[in-house]
Amino acid sequence: MNRTERFYRINNLLRGTSTVSTATLLHELEVSRATLHRDLEYMCDRMDVPIIYDHAKRGYRIDSPTSDGVGHELPGLWFNSRELHALLTFHHFLDNLEPGLLSPHIAPLKARIQALLGSKEKTLAEVSARIRILPQAVRYSEPTCFQLAAHTLLARKQMRFRYHSRGRDDITERAVSPQRLVHYRDNWYLDAWDHGKRALRTFALERIREPLELKEDARDISEKYLDRHFSESYGIFSGRPRRKAVLRFSPQRTRWVADEIWHPQQKGWFEGDRYCLEIPYSDDRELVLDILKHGPEVEVLQPTSLRNTVFEQLLRAESQYRK
Repeated sequence: MNRTERFYRINNLLRGTSTVSTATLLHELEVSRATLHRDLEYMCDRMDVPIIYDHAKRGYRIDSPTSDGVGHELPGLWFNSRELHALLTFHHFLDNLEPGLLSPHIAPLKARIQALLGSKEKTLAEVSARIRILPQAVRYSEPTCFQLAAHTLLARKQMRFRYHSRGRDDITERAVSPQRLVHYRDNWYLDAWDHGKRALRTFALERIREPLELKEDARDISEKYLDRHFSESYGIFSGRPRRKAVLRFSPQRTRWVADEIWHPQQKGWFEGDRYCLEIPYSDDRELVLDILKHGPEVEVLQPTSLRNTVFEQLLRAESQYRK
């Protein structure tokens, strides 16, 4: 084994028992006594692993566990700089993820990440001060609803609830087989097989009322089918895409949009200093909102139905200012 593998093996051996004899370490690592001493010295001096020799028990051990009870980890040993930054950011994301929603469940994960990243150079305090996570239009979800949805999803059980639809402003009874939890644009959604509708549906968690776990096993839908149904269309709206939108952006806005990913199957090309974007979609509601936010910097070229919808929305907006 190479040196990095030996460090990993030493750390595991010393964490797994009270003391480890020199003979045991030499046998497990298959190295000379001089190499073992160099490895232990390097881990103590360079990695701040508190390894000591216990004369009474005639063996090596890690001096004491960390205050959080997780145990000592080799700081940043297994990660390159990009992976370290990703883990730091993920830890910060967990800290800011809707307080109370996952707190009892993510605390051990956060402690584990903190132990893995326990280096002098990049502290979590510095990361928290220098990385900002700004939620936008977050809608509050009851923690019990999320927990039950996550439980039935992983336990592969059906779930029953009352669902309050915003669009129709009505409440319906639903029995579903949870398939996926989705965190999209700072809000949580449940992709599920609706047994009453006999079709896949997406439910906003904050609109779920009186959730209840059922005894029946959940119906499993293949990942390939789920991807095709939920990922091929635009945004949160599901279904096979039936249309393709073609948008053309102004030269000024092109400098931003040409580098953006609106959809995994999008196509883009330049017409002089303008950028054109083709996007598949099934439901135009979310797409219209994303188009409107660009105001006069974008034009819908196709299809005519989408062009007319955006035009009507602009006229209605304009009428608000002529009163």
